[in-house]
Amino acid sequence: MASFFSGVLVLYAVILRATVGDLNEEYSEALKRMKTLAFEQYGCLEFYAMMDGPRRIAISYWKNEDDILQWRNNNEHRQIQEKAKQTWYTSYNIQIVDIKREYSYEKPHK
Repeated sequence: MASFFSGVLVLYAVILRATVGDLNEEYSEALKRMKTLAFEQYGCLEFYAMMDGPRRIAISYWKNEDDILQWRNNNEHRQIQEKAKQTWYTSYNIQIVDIKREYSYEKPHK
């Protein structure tokens, strides 16, 4: 069963959970560049990132696994992944999940 997200068929989410070390301006610029690349070249549909103390979680939504694999293997993205391992993250975990259902609620406007 497929799920609909913002009116677009969505089948997959990528969840990155990381413990961060030293974040700096270079990290912020790299994140902006990677988000732009994901949206413009690889079909990323939505992207959200949050911090809670040293913990970071980022969730991105994709139409298919092939787009995710191409994104993962992009040369510029690979370089940023290595930089993250060496400098910004002390640990991370990535999950690729198949979205089975979606439920939502929106409070009526008065």
